Amino acid sequence: MVEGPLRIVEGKALSAQQKKDLLNRLARIEGQLRGVQKLIALADSPSDCDAVAQQMAAARKALDRSFVQLLTSSILTQTGDATDLDDARARAAHLAAMLDKFA
Repeated sequence: MVEGPLRIVEGKALSAQQKKDLLNRLARIEGQLRGVQKLIALADSPSDCDAVAQQMAAARKALDRSFVQLLTSSILTQTGDATDLDDARARAAHLAAMLDKFA
């Protein structure tokens, strides 16, 4: 099944550009993971496992960077759209809780 590009919906969580940047980053990570799958399938010698581990670590770090990008974008967008200081504080507290929970 071949899917086309995702349709980006305008919303309050992230801007369209922030979503596009995150989706592009995730597409690159997806490609990295496909490459790791191929390396595993073709692994023959112990040194091949080193290459797999190296590529897995790189994909993990790329995913971590995309998580940080998500949080940074959320902070900028959600607190920037706050109606007043109390709203901004509430939004920041929510994002801090998300960081604490998932990081």
